[in-house]
Amino acid sequence: MAIIITDECINCGACEPECPNTAIYEGADDWRYKDGTSLSGKVVLPDGTEVDAEEAQTPISDEVYYIVPGKCTECKGFHDEPQCAAVCPVDCCVPDENHVEDEETLLSRQAFLHNE
Repeated sequence: MAIIITDECINCGACEPECPNTAIYEGADDWRYKDGTSLSGKVVLPDGTEVDAEEAQTPISDEVYYIVPGKCTECKGFHDEPQCAAVCPVDCCVPDENHVEDEETLLSRQAFLHNE
């Protein structure tokens, strides 16, 4: 499952540089599929949706840091545990009950994002 940042976030920013997929963004900041990945131009996502990897996407939160579920791999393929949760001083990086995924799905996403 993806990780979500709860509204207890104090906006310290400790999590953002730790994400190997650049899936974490500051509240109100636009995000892009290309950020921190090997994706560029028109791509077809694993769910079949076609997107422009370079096009700005609407922020998921306007108030606190947020994690893009379609880019989160829980650090599978990089680390033994989600790095955002490991460094969060207030423990607000928690499993997202709305995006439950198995390890195979997360590893496939990691390979897709980084063209492996």
